[in-house]
Amino acid sequence: MLISVGWLHPGQERSPPCVLRANQRPPLFIQFLCRKYRLEASPDLREFFSLNLRSHTWSIMTSPQLEWTLQTLLEQLNEDELKSFKSLLRALPLEDVLQQTRWSEVEEADGKKLAEILIHTSSENWIRSATVTVLEEMNLTELCKMAKAEMLEAGQVQEIDNPQLGDAEEDSELAKPGEKEGRRNSMQKQSLVWKNTFWQGDIDSFHDDVILRHQRFIPFLNPRTPGKLTPYTVVLHGPAGVGKTTLAKKCMLDWTDCNLSPMVRYAFYLSCKELSRMGPCSFAELISKDWPELQDDIPSILAQAQRILFVVDGLDELKVPPGALIQDICGDWTQQKPVPVLLGSLLKRKMLPKATLLVTTRPRALRDLQLLVQQPTYIRVEGFLESDRRAYFLRHFGDEDQAMRAFELMRSNAALFQLGSAPAVCWIVCTTLKLQMEKGEDPAPTCLTSTGLFLRFLCSQFPQGAQLWGALRALSLLAAQGLWAQMSVLHGEDLESAGVQESDLRLFLDRDILRQDRVSKGCYSFIHLSFQQFLTALFYALEKEEEDRDGHAWDIGDVQKLLSEEERLKNPDLIQVGHFLFGLANEKRVKELEATFGCRMSPEIKQELLRCKANLHANKPLSMTDLKEVLCCLYESQEEELAKVVVAPLKKISINLTNTSEMMHCSFSLKQCRDLEKVSLQVAKGVFLENYVDFEPDIEFERCSYVTLPSWAQQDLRSLRLWTDFCSLFSSNSNLKFLEVKQSFLSDSSVRILCDHITRSTCHLQKVEIKNVSPDTAYRDFCLAFIGKRTLTHLTLEGHIEWERTMLLLLCDLLRNHKCNLQYLRLGGHCATSEQWVDFFYVLKANQSLRHLHLSASVLLDEGAKLLYKTMTHPKHFLQMLSLENCRLTEASCKDLAAVLVVSQQLTHLCLAKNPIGDTGVKFLCEGLSYPECKLQALVLQQCSITKRGCRYLSEALQEACSLTNLDLSLNQIARGLWILCQALENPNCNLKHLRLKTYETNLEIKKLLEEVKEKNPKLTIDCNASGATAPPCCDFFC
Repeated sequence: MLISVGWLHPGQERSPPCVLRANQRPPLFIQFLCRKYRLEASPDLREFFSLNLRSHTWSIMTSPQLEWTLQTLLEQLNEDELKSFKSLLRALPLEDVLQQTRWSEVEEADGKKLAEILIHTSSENWIRSATVTVLEEMNLTELCKMAKAEMLEAGQVQEIDNPQLGDAEEDSELAKPGEKEGRRNSMQKQSLVWKNTFWQGDIDSFHDDVILRHQRFIPFLNPRTPGKLTPYTVVLHGPAGVGKTTLAKKCMLDWTDCNLSPMVRYAFYLSCKELSRMGPCSFAELISKDWPELQDDIPSILAQAQRILFVVDGLDELKVPPGALIQDICGDWTQQKPVPVLLGSLLKRKMLPKATLLVTTRPRALRDLQLLVQQPTYIRVEGFLESDRRAYFLRHFGDEDQAMRAFELMRSNAALFQLGSAPAVCWIVCTTLKLQMEKGEDPAPTCLTSTGLFLRFLCSQFPQGAQLWGALRALSLLAAQGLWAQMSVLHGEDLESAGVQESDLRLFLDRDILRQDRVSKGCYSFIHLSFQQFLTALFYALEKEEEDRDGHAWDIGDVQKLLSEEERLKNPDLIQVGHFLFGLANEKRVKELEATFGCRMSPEIKQELLRCKANLHANKPLSMTDLKEVLCCLYESQEEELAKVVVAPLKKISINLTNTSEMMHCSFSLKQCRDLEKVSLQVAKGVFLENYVDFEPDIEFERCSYVTLPSWAQQDLRSLRLWTDFCSLFSSNSNLKFLEVKQSFLSDSSVRILCDHITRSTCHLQKVEIKNVSPDTAYRDFCLAFIGKRTLTHLTLEGHIEWERTMLLLLCDLLRNHKCNLQYLRLGGHCATSEQWVDFFYVLKANQSLRHLHLSASVLLDEGAKLLYKTMTHPKHFLQMLSLENCRLTEASCKDLAAVLVVSQQLTHLCLAKNPIGDTGVKFLCEGLSYPECKLQALVLQQCSITKRGCRYLSEALQEACSLTNLDLSLNQIARGLWILCQALENPNCNLKHLRLKTYETNLEIKKLLEEVKEKNPKLTIDCNASGATAPPCCDFFC
């Protein structure tokens, strides 16, 4: 077959004629004709072809002779052969006009009509090439010979739209026997592989932009020093179906392109999918298995390793045990070894160290690959970017309104949109939604879940009542068998072992659900990994016949094994199968499948899923990862009753929202969890963009249509719609009492939406903790929402809070409001002025509900503390617990605090942790403790710079029968002060019951001393198990 380097479309200008100099190498097609007819490639002959190319013109209207020849060939095909011809024709890269033709017209056409359609929609060259190619694949030898004789050998050759091909000077090495021929064959095969990469309906120029975007990062195609061959190792990694193999094959073509270098270069394609089935062989046999004509030249080729590119495609599909690639490394390319050893030797550069290597893999094999390759260049292949997907939709639909509506529907489902980086998934979405729109149906419900979309695509390809249960069973069995074996390509022997005939698959091959490899005829692959996963789930969901019930016959695990964490760690592709299986538990989808294919779905599958998820609850508490997985599965099902049963045991959950999909999953399932009491929530950066992007402040968003908004604003609108639905959880569940929002990147709009639901009378939250939330203004909005909230009893506001006047007034209004029942208030990270503290503490006098006040990590200072102490001496103050942890207090503030201890009849718990009050401060506190009127029971002096001297003051106070029962002296350099303190602990008058003594250093002598104290005072608990600089939480000691 001749190489088609490029072709012209209607309206496209022709390239300048191919004019050859006497010392130039002839183009490939001239070499081919010279060889075929044993002609000398003389300058005269080259000029003859140049003149013919100059006189050759392109037109969509072809000659009557070609029409008659094509019609004659097609009319000789019987009905089945004509059907196969159309199916194989559709798999080729179609030209623009034919691509826009309704394929139903092609399917209904007889031989004569098909010839007319092709003649009026395609160029001469394409028709000739496609006809010969298809007839070759159908193995119709006589017709193929006739086609070649009539269509190719009559002087009609494919135009080579690259006048520079072959212009390089021919050096002496190029004339070696076998090299030219080998190179020609190599390039022809690579060209065929490249053209076969595209999906039906895709246009080469569309993919060129995507490929070139990554190709410019390939170092051996863009060398810094032209002419110098450096042995690079390049790793292309990315998810399935994004174009890694396509890019690698394009790199092969460019590597062997003589424009890149005047030297002969060789490229060898090693598919791990196929190599995993090979037995031991030599490396020479490995690379020549597809090119027997090069077998004699292999030694001379491998001797020039610097000119060789090895493409190792799909390393993740090489089925080998861990470590197999680095064992028994071999450098002899003639020695017989297992294929994994040969590949490991090549990647480790023990074999042909000067060769250039290009490896493609999915991310799961990257860790193992890092142990092999040396100084690799990693390139992530992303497939279709958002702009590519939008352009694809516009091209597929033609109508901009329909295209953008379909695009936004896919975009609204983050999981589906992520899958859209693969062109095949874009094709599935476009095909499905376009058909629905043409029928006048609403496509929105279809895009809610991936299961819904794939199911609709599958059912739309067949008429209802088609009675194709057997064919669907065969396809789903192959999908499951391949996925459990971690294979994306199925071979003839796989079909045989599963008892499947090729005829069972013909319907799916004709509709591009399954593809047959054009080079390796016995190989089949699914349209995309995600669709193979969907069909695998269908295998489990279909009702089994008696002989199908034992999946172990095909090494297929049962549902419990499918959903087990152990199996998913070994084979991550099973995770999505579980999601699809829950999706197929939906009653409406079951009816649609049964109506289309005449099959019956397993009535036990829903109960099996419930049993598996029940075991998940019983074995251990749900981790955040497990919870996300459960919620994702339930959302995919769209079955509210199923969700109610699964989430019923949940009382409290912790969620980290990283994208809008997780928001949808939580919203759907948690609304069914009526006994939920506590939600701990984190929102990652990037979910909301309003406060984290730069934009023009004068944009009037109210006047903007959705489409004209900036992309970040469109994304935010989608996120806020889902967030509104999620927040309704807090105003609709009367049992939900506790909300914690921490380490979250919210936005002004998202905060206002959450606050709106908090203020509603149907919201019964009692305890709310807001910790380290941005933007800073969020705290102000939360305070406003809590004013008059009668149910709220506990409030925590921690983080970098803008302690501006508005914030202060709102907090004071909250405490002053007659509906305020707040008992616990924790404020952390505040920085207020003395005047602001005066206002705040003045309000405390009027509040009669507050019992616990924590001002941790606030810039209170001695001056602010003095104002607080003055408030606490008021006879009507009700504070029982006070924490001033890390408020920059000194010994001076302790003198005023001692007076509070004497006067206050309410204060029972005090925390001064992480304030450098020192021994003098302890002395003042002990003076207050010594008064009988003091009611203090718990005192936390963690990390307060206390020494031996401070221990003496505490020892004296404890022996005077003070009220103190709990004391924390952790992380103080008390050293020998322990001996003094222990004297008090042994005293019968000491009321202390719990002592925390986590110290910087412990020794046997101290341990022995404390053990003696415990023996003499068995009622005393001494916590000194841990040591070091890490302090325990301070307030948990007395709260």
